[in-house]
Amino acid sequence: MLRLTKKADYGLMALKYLAEQANTSNGAQSAKEIAEAYHIPPQLLAKILQTLAKAGILISHAGTNGGYALARAAEDISAFEVIRAIDGPLFITSCITIHGTCDLAGHCTIKEPLRKVNDSITTLLSELYISDLIETDQAPRAALAGGLVTIAR
Repeated sequence: MLRLTKKADYGLMALKYLAEQANTSNGAQSAKEIAEAYHIPPQLLAKILQTLAKAGILISHAGTNGGYALARAAEDISAFEVIRAIDGPLFITSCITIHGTCDLAGHCTIKEPLRKVNDSITTLLSELYISDLIETDQAPRAALAGGLVTIAR
């Protein structure tokens, strides 16, 4: 089964939190505040936030009222960009790597279908933005009512 790493999951959660707070406050949010909000280990989250700041996804503010803020609008930061910054390139199998193909490439019959799956996942995550993760008042009600909830930009 394909799964996000805990680091990527925490990174997306942190960005969701920062996007929600951007609408209600003017300052940066500390790693401690975010960690407490989602019960994330603070040291691990601090490292993740530093990684996202180095990647240009977050802005780090130093000082007593310092913390982190989104570097761009939530509508402009994709889930793929966040996951890639934290975990590196996304490959669902070892036959598709940064270094090219595996030793069985000439005999493999599943490489092309798996490449298509990998490309589809990349496209889906590239079209999912942090703003899409923010819950609206309507989304929870639709889910509770048994309706389908779709993610649209």
